[in-house]
Amino acid sequence: MHKILKNVDKVVFGRGSFNQLDEIIEEKRADHDKFMVFLVDKFFEGKPLADKVPVRPEDILIFVDVDDHEPTTQQVDEIRDNVKKEKGIPSGIIGIGGGSVMDIAKAASLMFTNEGSSSLYQGLNLIKNPGIYHVGVPTISGTGAEVSTTAVVTGPEKKLGLKCEWTPFNQIILDSELISEVPKNQWFYTGMDTYIHCIESETGMYKNTFSTAYGDASLVLCRDVFKGQTCGQNPENDDKLMVASMMGGLSLTYSEVGVCHALSYGLSFVFGYRHGIANCLAFNHLEDYYGEAVQEFKGMVAQHKIELPRNLANSWTEEQITQMAEVAYNLDHMWKHALGLEWKEKLTLDTIKDLYRRL
Repeated sequence: MHKILKNVDKVVFGRGSFNQLDEIIEEKRADHDKFMVFLVDKFFEGKPLADKVPVRPEDILIFVDVDDHEPTTQQVDEIRDNVKKEKGIPSGIIGIGGGSVMDIAKAASLMFTNEGSSSLYQGLNLIKNPGIYHVGVPTISGTGAEVSTTAVVTGPEKKLGLKCEWTPFNQIILDSELISEVPKNQWFYTGMDTYIHCIESETGMYKNTFSTAYGDASLVLCRDVFKGQTCGQNPENDDKLMVASMMGGLSLTYSEVGVCHALSYGLSFVFGYRHGIANCLAFNHLEDYYGEAVQEFKGMVAQHKIELPRNLANSWTEEQITQMAEVAYNLDHMWKHALGLEWKEKLTLDTIKDLYRRL
């Protein structure tokens, strides 16, 4: 069955476009209980960007702490419950930050109109009612969360997204000025998320002309940014990486991710690794699955002098390895894409444990 792709309704791209945010959301301010909720990465508290957020007296501004953990269902539920208790249902919710903040914003937009914990909706098409208006403003590029149909959150039992046609943002603002001061390691890890999205999207049973066209274009931009003659962090490359992230997100949306992402979910669930570095840790050891792309990745790691942690498995218990493997094994859609419909005949829980032991 072919996917029905629900894309972002409106996109603004360009340096300085964040300044249009107030004008963009104005037409929605009369909806529901007539106030906006701004979710801003806590990193920006007390910094110039926070002063530029167009908060009005009736609005709620929340600085979201995602510094040392992936977004959780508990965070989403608390935001929904606290806001509804204080003021009711917002006219809209605006997520300003990296993939974690944008995923929280997407998930919260759905939970304002659906009862119970967000953990009940981790999966495909479990949401019953459309969410409220929501806007995404990425301040780091690579996750693809700005266009993804999934809001990835970690619950009590699993890391899995809320995925439905109402998840994508109604509006995104792509302003590369906002990513100009991202720390180098974080810039690299998150940028590599885009690279890995495209490699996995194009290496599996669900690849198709539509997803490959976006993936190929994204890879060209990624290679310019991370290995071209003027590679590195600069205004031109900030523009390229922002567009690469969007295209990579669209590529995986109409295809699927694979072995690396399955392993990274386990790493994040058990040890709290952020998604970008978790992908890098796993991809670095998957040459038998992704061949020359892993060699290219290692070259970019060396070129940018990124020190990836090694020999991590030496300190892991068998129980922790088993728990990670169980999280990864349950991601049927990723293994199916990577290995085919009969993937369970090719892969066991012990195989996945051995993949983790490589790390």
